[in-house]
Order: sequence, then C-alpha cells, then structure tokens
Amino acid sequence: PGPPFTHQQTPCKMVYYGQTSCEQDTERYLDVVKYVFNSYKKEVPLVVNTMGWVKGEGLLLLIDIIRLLSPTHIVQMDVYDWKAMAPLTPEYIHVTPGLYTKGKQQAKCKQMLTCGAEHWNSSEVEGDALTPDYKLLYVHPEFPRAGAAGEARVHSGVLRDMSILGYLGQLQCPDIGAVLPLHSLVPYQVPFNAVALRVIHTDVSPTNIMYAVNASWVGLCQILDEIRSQGEGPVLLTQTPVCDCLGFGIVRGVDMEKKLYHVLTPVPPEKLRLVNCLLLGSIAIPNCVFVGQQGVEGEIPYVTSDYNYSI
Repeated sequence: PGPPFTHQQTPCKMVYYGQTSCEQDTERYLDVVKYVFNSYKKEVPLVVNTMGWVKGEGLLLLIDIIRLLSPTHIVQMDVYDWKAMAPLTPEYIHVTPGLYTKGKQQAKCKQMLTCGAEHWNSSEVEGDALTPDYKLLYVHPEFPRAGAAGEARVHSGVLRDMSILGYLGQLQCPDIGAVLPLHSLVPYQVPFNAVALRVIHTDVSPTNIMYAVNASWVGLCQILDEIRSQGEGPVLLTQTPVCDCLGFGIVRGVDMEKKLYHVLTPVPPEKLRLVNCLLLGSIAIPNCVFVGQQGVEGEIPYVTSDYNYSI
C-alpha cells in the first residue's frame, strides 16, 4: 500500500510519548507500553515493531519489553558483520537482567537496584524470571551495509515530517482542488479552563508556557482527573500523565484577552468533546508548514535566519 504516511489509520489505542527517543525517560516508556498493551483483546495476532536501540540500556529495555509482552515468536534481524548482540533465545532472556526486571539468577533479591522504579513491586519482578518459551527466528543478512544506522536517522526524520503533513492533509476539503493555507482555516476556540497543559520533554516556567505552546504540535488527550482551574490562567499539570491520545493538532494562536487557545485539528467534534489535556512534546511542525503558506507577506512568525550559527 505504500509508505505509512500515504495510508494513515486511526489507532485503537494511542498514547502521545512526545519524543523521538526514549533514552531520557525509559520508565515512562515502559509505562506507556504496559498501558497500551493492557487494551489488547488477544482476538487477533499482534505484531510488535520494536525499536532499533539495541545497545547498552536499549538492549536491557528490550529484555524488559519481551518479559512484559510474553511473545510467541521473536524475529531477530542482525546487522551484517556485527556480532555484538547475542541471539535473544528464551534461555538468554531467562537469566539476563533487564533495565527494570531481573533474570533468574537475581530473582531471590527483593530489593530493586534501579532508582526510580518503585512501582515495580517485588512479586511482579520475581515472576519476570519465568520467561515464555517463544520461538526465535534469527535472520542474518549476507550483504554489506544491511541495517546501517547512519542514514536511517535522517530517513526517519523525513518520514516523520511526511506523516505529520499527511495527517494535516485531512484538514483540506476534498471537494476543492487547491490546497488551502492553514491560516485560512477556521480553528476551534478552546477556553483555558477547559484543558490542562503539560510540556513533556523539558521544564518550562509558567510565565513562559504560552510562548512554548503557541505554534506548536500538540497531542489531544483525555485524562481521568477533573480539570480544576486556579484563576484565569492556564491549567498546568505537574507530572506527565499516561493517558489516551485521541489525535493531534496545531495551536495556531493564543488569545490572552479572551483566554482561548486556537487549535487546528482534523479530529471529529464527537471525539474533541472528550479532550481535556494538551501535551506538548519535542515533535516539531515541519519547516515547510511555516515557510510554505501562501498569502503571508513580510516576516513569518516563529521563523528566522538571523542568528549566530557558532552558538
């Protein structure tokens, strides 16, 4: 059917992690995997496409995920002329400690050695040593440069931008031949006190939060907690929730006088009624969205070339 951005589908369950890599917060990544996997009904086969991060902590995290998901088969694709990674046999997983879980040799130790993993209780960890007896299918390519990582990083960034552009394409009216610029589309007006805000990937002071949110890509999410407004300002969360993401949007503008966010999104109104949280991650809107809008004269907001490249 072509590359992913050409045939996007609405997922059954989605969480907005907000970063392209999980290195900075592996614990929340595992929480997200557990949250999504808990909704799997096991009525149809499930194919899990794991990450390419298989060195150091990435391998330990992969071991945790294998224990968590209990697969029936694992397909391990090796890299040409690279022997650094051991075959992920059931025996290897059985005895090897992960990032947050223990192997068989460690199961008697009841104290978690990893800081920040208090919510993994001891009974859960000890049971992790009983790894399922899956079948390992090992693929070893016989041609050079197979699985080379250098170009993949650039390629994935291009595909990510194409996916965002494909998603934004749903904003266009199918009956009109010409592509409408985003600033000509009517946004939803969202009161400050109707949604909570959270910046996932970094700390932003409350005085600067609107500068961060304006002209940003956001996950439209649903948290279970009731939104409680403290005054007329925005509602800010102190921790990043693991919650359902119903879609994505662009905060096109912020009206400080009327206390409104202006949000462009293709998410249908019946789903938007459930949204009560906006999550802002490190996923950037593609540059072409800013510089390629027709009808904009003079300086383009949030776009500049006037800065010191040596910084």
